[in-house]
Amino acid sequence: RTLSGGSGGGSGGSAMALPEEPVPTIIPSCPLPGKICDVVRSERPRSCCGMAMAGLRTAKYQLPEWHRRNTGVYYQAFTASEQAERDRAESQQLIKHAAASAQRAQEYSKSTLDQRLQDIHFWRMELQKEIMELDAETNMLAAQKLRLERALDATEVPYAVVLDNLECRDRRQPPDLVTDEVERELLKEADLIRDIRDLLKRTIIQATTQIRSNRIAKENCELDWSDKVETYHIDDKCISYCNDSTNVQSHPSSVKFEENASTPKTWAQFSHDNISFGEQEKLASVQLRSLINNIIHDASEDLRMQRAAVNEAFDAHCRQLDEAKYKLERHLEHILKDIKDEEDNIMSLKKAIKDKEAHLKVAQTRLYDRSFRPNIELCRDEPQFRLVSEVEELAVFLEALKRKLMESEQNLKNLEETRMKLEKEIAVKANSIFIDRQKCMGNRVRYPVDLEVASYK
Repeated sequence: RTLSGGSGGGSGGSAMALPEEPVPTIIPSCPLPGKICDVVRSERPRSCCGMAMAGLRTAKYQLPEWHRRNTGVYYQAFTASEQAERDRAESQQLIKHAAASAQRAQEYSKSTLDQRLQDIHFWRMELQKEIMELDAETNMLAAQKLRLERALDATEVPYAVVLDNLECRDRRQPPDLVTDEVERELLKEADLIRDIRDLLKRTIIQATTQIRSNRIAKENCELDWSDKVETYHIDDKCISYCNDSTNVQSHPSSVKFEENASTPKTWAQFSHDNISFGEQEKLASVQLRSLINNIIHDASEDLRMQRAAVNEAFDAHCRQLDEAKYKLERHLEHILKDIKDEEDNIMSLKKAIKDKEAHLKVAQTRLYDRSFRPNIELCRDEPQFRLVSEVEELAVFLEALKRKLMESEQNLKNLEETRMKLEKEIAVKANSIFIDRQKCMGNRVRYPVDLEVASYK
């Protein structure tokens, strides 16, 4: 009765706990009644056989004891059977209840996962739309920034012409060194070009900053979109799981909430904030593109009007430019000869290194093969020391040659850079000569500088 009551209490305490296996009833052992029959000495013969029979009779049960023992065994069997039947009924009821509850819980979880997939899909599409719009807007703003850079580059030649004209006029000899209307117009043109260049540089910096902000907003949306794509795949895989799936396992430690887990409200707000930030940056980018169009147009018009006011040409400083250009060309010829000599030197060094590496391979191969000499033949003999010395000497030479090769290559690189600088300087001087002679000496009005057109080239 005690075991039956304990089992029933355990079943009622937890619906999910399995019923315990019934423990068989333990009957405490007790010594058999040792009833000794007294034998009258006068009536029993004194023999060993008689004493043995008397001892055998003392180990036997009495008939009432035999009946009581059988009754106890019957009762114990009946109690165990009754307890087992009761436990079986409780187990079947628990199995049905657990199956129904588990099925309901699984269906509810599946429905919540399906709803979650719809929410993720909605925000994913919104983020994807915002990413595409931000990407298109960033590309258009980058094109406008490129227009600014091209317009800035296009102001270099007019500015150089103006500075060259002013420098040439400053070297005029008295009494022609006068402040006339042409010089005042040239100074106005120089100031105008400087202001335009400063404005273009500031606008380029602003466009660069805005492009960076657009990309940051796009990156935030892309990261959010990527997380949602991954989460969508995970939840879609989770919703496909069933009890017959072969890739399900037991993960007891997964039944917990992460400390950094978000709530549905913060989850939706995060995507909303990313999209809102992207919309703000997109609007700022559209306004900046409109501003860039106005800046380029106004600067082009101002420069065109000022250029129309300057229509004189000057004849100075050409001989100095010719002399400087000639010296640069002489230096360039010398540099080209040095480059040719340095290239030949590098080829010689490479050939020497290759030859020394062949010698080194021979020596190392000899050492390697000699390392397989058997037993006592593995001797540190004179050839062994000589080979080791040869390897070390070759290594030193190779290191020196490689170091010298690196120095020669660096010298060649420096010479190449010098050549490029000289060629650039020669081109600048040729351009200056072209401007002074062709533009400043009667052809100034023939070089059109339209920033709006140049920004598209």
